[in-house]
Amino acid sequence: MNDILKQLVAMSKSLGDPTNDYVILGEGNTSARNADDTFWVKASGYQLRTIDEKGFVRVSMARALSILEEGDLSDSAIKQALLDARVEPETGRWPAPNSDIRPSTETVFHALCLSLDDVTFVGHTHATAVNALTCSKAFPGAFEGRLFPDEIVMCGPAPYTDPGIPLAREIRKRIDAYLDTYGERPRVILMQNHGLVALGHSVEQVENITAMMVKTARVLLGAYAAGGPQALTPENVDRIHTRPDEAYRRRLLGEA
Repeated sequence: MNDILKQLVAMSKSLGDPTNDYVILGEGNTSARNADDTFWVKASGYQLRTIDEKGFVRVSMARALSILEEGDLSDSAIKQALLDARVEPETGRWPAPNSDIRPSTETVFHALCLSLDDVTFVGHTHATAVNALTCSKAFPGAFEGRLFPDEIVMCGPAPYTDPGIPLAREIRKRIDAYLDTYGERPRVILMQNHGLVALGHSVEQVENITAMMVKTARVLLGAYAAGGPQALTPENVDRIHTRPDEAYRRRLLGEA
């Protein structure tokens, strides 16, 4: 098992640990980019808490991204396109040998995230605390601001929300808008009625972002119960995000 896949398996089991309450059963999916034009993504039907290397599919980045340009596809056509994007697990050569193992239906948005600079690992979870808000009427405004400094250190100046369908095309549009606004790639994607995606250059960063966003969701739920959240001002957020001492702390935490 190569080192990237080994790290991906460990991260997936950590995110799938039932004590975290991030996912249950077959919820969630994870991915990791290889040095070549391929990436590993969780196969459909596997559970994060028990997954091993056999639960991941190696996929061509270029072929996965090309699905975005193919117009409206039927369910069967999308299924075939994802199967056709697989490459041979050991060599990374295309096409992969015939197999029943299927890439996650969310493979294309993983390809989008992994194609961003400094993103090597992606963790998508359905944490109960986060989904209590993404499934609520309060969601459009709930995550617009930042509440406390460590949330900024771990997760960046602002989250990115996605209510759109089809998911991958909407994510591409919103990522482009985020890059234009903040001049850096997002660390967090929050999807209405769906869940959380953490983007990181390391396993530790994905795990830290996920844990911090779950804490944020719990704080927000408490704040709404106490009259509503009081977000930091944009000026405060920008100051914390760019302060040298916070940048130093971010490096110590492996977040830089």
